[in-house]
Amino acid sequence: METVRAVPEVSGLNLRDLGGIALECGRQVRPGRVMRSGQLGGLDPADDAAVAALGIRTVVDLRTADERASAPDRLPPGARLFVADVLGDNPGVAPARLRALLADAVEAERLLGGGKAEEMFAETYRQMVLSPRAGAAYRAFVDTVADGAAGPVLFHCTAGKDRTGWAAVLLLLLLGASRDVVRIEYLAVNPVVRVAFRPYVQNFLDAGGDPEIASAIIEVRPRYLDTALDAMDERWGGLDGYVRDGLRIPEAVLRRLRTELVSPV
Repeated sequence: METVRAVPEVSGLNLRDLGGIALECGRQVRPGRVMRSGQLGGLDPADDAAVAALGIRTVVDLRTADERASAPDRLPPGARLFVADVLGDNPGVAPARLRALLADAVEAERLLGGGKAEEMFAETYRQMVLSPRAGAAYRAFVDTVADGAAGPVLFHCTAGKDRTGWAAVLLLLLLGASRDVVRIEYLAVNPVVRVAFRPYVQNFLDAGGDPEIASAIIEVRPRYLDTALDAMDERWGGLDGYVRDGLRIPEAVLRRLRTELVSPV
């Protein structure tokens, strides 16, 4: 099933327009309104025109303060920055340290070998759903996307796969996508992420690092998404409870969101 409206690759940013993704009742996400990517600090000036053509008005940065300081965004022309720090109360967790985790093969084996890398990422996904700080960040993200004056909106973290991945999942579920469609979009980022992190992974492997550790770090896996969805279902009884009691998103915001982003096929 094809779910994503193609966007030309821009400097390996994992830039994707969610427009065209199928929703239930014969509708789709409105093209050109909401996009996802990895961090923008490495945006190649040669690609500025391609990014400018997207007309992005707001960039939502889901990264920690340390990540933002070490790799500040290069904003598209005319865009404003909005920070929604998902991991602010625990900035040392895995998604904020991808390259550091691949920098020392011996230490990685000690800390992450024997399946511990996958366990660590799965637990991070659980906390992205359960943490009040993460909830506040995702609530602010949804509120921003629902604001017609803010769009088009581009949201991102570092690799554009974990914090960004859950943001995309949440957004698509709110708009009426099935979990099957959401899963396809979630996993579709892997090819670009593998390419973006190939030099770091190769150095890690050359130093004797375990390929399974590297894979668990740089890829998204079905288990990660399942852990987040299970946490949502177990704590709040599903999406409606999560949105109402976990994220505390007003019904008026949800109506604006669907008005802005849902269109006929």
